[in-house]
Order: sequence, then structure tokens, then C-alpha cells
Amino acid sequence: MTAREEERALVSQIEGHLLLAATREEGRKAAAQVADRIGWLTHIQRADLEPHFETEYMALARMSWQRTAERGETLRQEYEHRYRALRLRLVAGFLLACAILAATSLISLSA
Repeated sequence: MTAREEERALVSQIEGHLLLAATREEGRKAAAQVADRIGWLTHIQRADLEPHFETEYMALARMSWQRTAERGETLRQEYEHRYRALRLRLVAGFLLACAILAATSLISLSA
């Protein structure tokens, strides 16, 4: 692994940790907001509810990230397939144009 690849891997890890930390904080805030809306909760019930809510929030976020990654991979494969097909058509068109140009040149030279 080159130094550049190591740097990219490190940056990706840091971004992942920051994203996870931000999502955890969002989960904590959402849990506190839900618990605030349920005014009849005791302090113990609230302390019990918030971690469960945060866990569910993280699970939903993880599933969303996985779906996004899977969709991104599907799109990447589709675009690669289309790019290859387009490249093949362009090369074929270029070769056909070269063949026509060569044939025209030979015909004009022989006449």
C-alpha cells in the first residue's frame, strides 16, 4: 500500500468515526426529544427508554447507509456497463471511419 493509499484509508476511517459520532449524537437528541414529549415518564423510565431509542436510531441509520452503499454499487456497475458499451461503439465507429477513409484514399489514388 502506497503512502497516498494509506492517507486515503486513514481519512476514510476518520470520516467514518465522525459520521458515527454525529449519528449517535443525533440519536441521543432524538431520544431526549421523544422522552420530553412523554411527560408522564419517571426518571428511571426515561433513563431506560433513551438508550433503547438511541440503539434503534443507530440501527435504522446503519440500514439506510447499507441501502445507499448497495444502490451506489448497483449504479456503478450499470454505468460501467454503459461506458464499456459506449466505448466499444466509439472504437468501432472510429475504425469504420478509418476504413472508409482508407478505402476512399485507395480508390482516388488508383483512379
